[in-house]
Amino acid sequence: MGIGSGIFLFIAGAIVRYALNFHVKSVDQNLIGYLLMGGGALVFLISLVTVFKKRSTTVTTHSEGNLNSTVRNSSSETKSDNNP
Repeated sequence: MGIGSGIFLFIAGAIVRYALNFHVKSVDQNLIGYLLMGGGALVFLISLVTVFKKRSTTVTTHSEGNLNSTVRNSSSETKSDNNP
């Protein structure tokens, strides 16, 4: 939800900044557009960080045998909070 919210805020800010032309006393249209775009970019980046932080990868390697023959077993597992 955070990624979509960030994109929405950024697009809304771009529309306010570049596409609309309104005049309200003591309100700067450009500033509102830039603030929305900046907030959207910040929400987007924070959401990406939290999504990638929730994922963790575990790699386990087992080796058995003597000098001439070695058997190696590798397993890799990716865990996410979304999938139990």
